Amino acid sequence: MPYTQRPGSSMADVQLTCVVKLSPDSPHEDITHMGTSRQVWSRERVIAWIEARTDTFHTIGPNGKRAEVAVVREPGKPPYLRSRADGEWNDNLLALPQCR
Repeated sequence: MPYTQRPGSSMADVQLTCVVKLSPDSPHEDITHMGTSRQVWSRERVIAWIEARTDTFHTIGPNGKRAEVAVVREPGKPPYLRSRADGEWNDNLLALPQCR
């Protein structure tokens, strides 16, 4: 199930299953929106929820492992989202199919 409520909390834990990229064929960055089969949110909204600690987001990689989605802030660049599993950054988020 892509969206679950954390027990004893109003915080949601969302499994992202799709993304919208400026250039759908691009293997790098340019994600503008992400979501599930039911809902899609802007990158900025997801960043705000993660930073406010009101919701968490993750992907499930081809190996079945969960990868947490985190905000990355680099000097001189706008914040962006990236997935991380076992302490290593990965491309699970970029590898998701385009949202409909």
